[in-house]
Amino acid sequence: MAAWLDTPEGPAQVALFYVPGHEHELYALDHRDPFSGAYVIARGIVGDLQGKPVVASPLYKQHFRLEDGLCVEDDTIRLRTWQVRFQGEEVWIKG
Repeated sequence: MAAWLDTPEGPAQVALFYVPGHEHELYALDHRDPFSGAYVIARGIVGDLQGKPVVASPLYKQHFRLEDGLCVEDDTIRLRTWQVRFQGEEVWIKG
């Protein structure tokens, strides 16, 4: 799922992932794929690499760790992450 977030730097598109069974069940990353420039990360496939939850970009298939946004294939690239949590039935993102 993707959402708009107002930040001090301006609006941002955020990709949200709910992954039950992991230490943190809820993750928020940049929705923009840094390799293609397209806003598609929320449409990626969630999986596990080296014991860490990741999302694979649907375009060029790079994997980004959900915990810190690091690109597994190129450690010079990182998606921005946000603190995210459930507040009752709502999702709260700290921008």
